[in-house]
Amino acid sequence: MRSEKPGSLEEDWFFQALMECYLPLLNTLEVAALSQIQKPKLTIGLSPTLLSLLEDEELQQRFPKWIKKRLYLLENIPPTSDQNKPAIHLEELIKKQLKQWEACNGDLISRFASLQNDKVIDILTCAATHGYLPLLRENPEAVNGQLKTATKEHHRLFGEYPLGIWLPECAYYEGLDLLMNKAGLRYAVLDGHGLLHASPRPRYGIYAPICSKNGVAFFGRDSEATLPVWSAKEGYPGNSEYREFHRDLGWDIPLKELEKIGINDQRPLGLKFHKVTSQKATLDKKELYDPKSAKEQIKKDATHYLKGRKAQLEKLEKQMQVKPLLIAPFDAELFGHWWFEGPSFLAELFAQAAKEKIQFTRLKDFLTCNPQLQLCEPCPSSWGQGGYHDYWSNESNSWIIPEWNKAANAFIQRSKLEIKADQLSIKLLKYAARELLLSQSSDWSFILRAGTTTELAKNRISRHLERFWTLIKILNNEKEISDNFIQKIESEDNLFPLIDIGDWDNS
Repeated sequence: MRSEKPGSLEEDWFFQALMECYLPLLNTLEVAALSQIQKPKLTIGLSPTLLSLLEDEELQQRFPKWIKKRLYLLENIPPTSDQNKPAIHLEELIKKQLKQWEACNGDLISRFASLQNDKVIDILTCAATHGYLPLLRENPEAVNGQLKTATKEHHRLFGEYPLGIWLPECAYYEGLDLLMNKAGLRYAVLDGHGLLHASPRPRYGIYAPICSKNGVAFFGRDSEATLPVWSAKEGYPGNSEYREFHRDLGWDIPLKELEKIGINDQRPLGLKFHKVTSQKATLDKKELYDPKSAKEQIKKDATHYLKGRKAQLEKLEKQMQVKPLLIAPFDAELFGHWWFEGPSFLAELFAQAAKEKIQFTRLKDFLTCNPQLQLCEPCPSSWGQGGYHDYWSNESNSWIIPEWNKAANAFIQRSKLEIKADQLSIKLLKYAARELLLSQSSDWSFILRAGTTTELAKNRISRHLERFWTLIKILNNEKEISDNFIQKIESEDNLFPLIDIGDWDNS
């Protein structure tokens, strides 16, 4: 699933995630794990599509070149410039990340696996292409395909099947737990109202997991523990000393200068020299970032957060008579991308937790130590705007749903005919399965609703569905096979090598 060419927008998104999020997070966890005092524990979701990108050798080769272009720009900030101080700080940080990358030869998957083996993290899978499962429910086979493809890919890369899943957008519908169970998945996180409106009402609310009749445990998101870290308006990321996200060097450097290093349009580069200053300040009024002041603020905010959770836990324990559990889930990109100081904030939480007598845990460990759960049926829900499915099914994007259903129906019917098919037909059907999965990504629906890169989303949906229907026509002998067409699919949509047509069976 590599980008079509170097310099594409998709490649930029991925490489910025590496530089700003995944490399800093790995370093934070690895350093904390070496401490004799700290006991870092974290549950993290690594989606099959992200893992495919991390595994891709061509992308691994491109990343150092991409990051060196950023270093070149930083190194050429004039010494007399006001931006020199934050530029030096950022340059040192990125050089450390590049050194990390080179030390492991770009193999981040092995580093995540080591952390899991050391019981520092618990790695969750996700639906194969982050498909919004409630919108695929008309064909349970399509949901099966998303779940079972994901678990097989996880097993291929980590050597064990996942027990937990990050449901895309925490979205749940009645009966999904049965399909999760069949795929070997035993626990997931829902938004708070997914538990609070469960039947019967959980006696401990969101502060203890519940178990459905189909044997799947569900944890509930606690908004009180989440808001201070997530919200730029009401929480820590909006502090005046922290780095401003929207002011980026990519908008300030003239296009002619960018073109000299192979960047052919103005875009965010992940190089930011300014601080929030004030949430009311316009971008041109933002003051320069001071790393020292930000570091001091991180320590204060980590202390404040831990004290708040300690008070919350003590109050809950008195009311519940059992030890409560606080679940604070976030998009990984919050830590480092949206909130530059996020990984450092996590490091401070691990460093200060013992002093405040706060213990971290992994979802898997909590279930192992607390096998007796209340039997409840969770409520349909999501963590998206409005709490249900409206953000992914509205006037801007609902047209996709019948297209998904039509394609899924055709695939299911065709796959039933291929039990004794020749090898070429099976190969083509596997390619069709990949295109179907890629068309179902909820990212496209999200982009269309948000109104950002809508043309990109429409083009990607069209591309995958057109390829899908071409493959079906070839299988139905309605179209001649083209070597160029097949080669293009094999080179661009080359993920999920163990994809299995049988995973779309719902018997």
